[in-house]
Amino acid sequence: MLNLAVMVSGGGTNLQAIIDQIENGSLPGVRIADVISNNKNAGALERARRHKIKAESICPKDFPSRQDFNEALLNRLKELHPDLIVLAGCLVVIPEPMIDAFPDRIINIHPALIPSFCGKGYYGLRPHEAVLKRGVRVTGATVHFVDKGTDTGPIILQKAVYVQEGDTPEKLQRRVMEQAEWIILPEAIRLISEGRVHVKEGRVHIDDYTYGKL
Repeated sequence: MLNLAVMVSGGGTNLQAIIDQIENGSLPGVRIADVISNNKNAGALERARRHKIKAESICPKDFPSRQDFNEALLNRLKELHPDLIVLAGCLVVIPEPMIDAFPDRIINIHPALIPSFCGKGYYGLRPHEAVLKRGVRVTGATVHFVDKGTDTGPIILQKAVYVQEGDTPEKLQRRVMEQAEWIILPEAIRLISEGRVHVKEGRVHIDDYTYGKL
């Protein structure tokens, strides 16, 4: 059994994609042990509870300092002993001690094709705004392991999405979620649960996998 701790900050659409795949049998041997949000009002918390998944908030505002928050978050994760931590729309900067505690066991979904439109400040609508401003024709999403940089960890999966005439950041965001994020995040979890994902010399290698099939 692969136990997940899913960290979210907003509505939890990527969380829902994982839940759907678990419930329809596409992720056998995977369970969500806990959903953690830094936002007490995150819709993802209620989304999780509707599916009888434990959900809780660990909010920075409840602690005297960022360091205290980081320590509380890390202690809670250590209590959970997750096999994999999934950042599914999580806006928290992951502290280095957490990365040290869970090496190659934290993954993130980014709404662009890394190394384009990523790094500090690229979250929410901002990658899509930048895509449209630059006039690129193809964007997409990336699932990667989390390291001590910002969007610099080894890439697991990517999926391309075409930009269309008349796109707004909101329209493009929705299409990237539907055509890429909600597909490759559960797929990456499946591959990890099957023991097929390996990090060697800073690159991900996946056993017996055909890229581009998604």
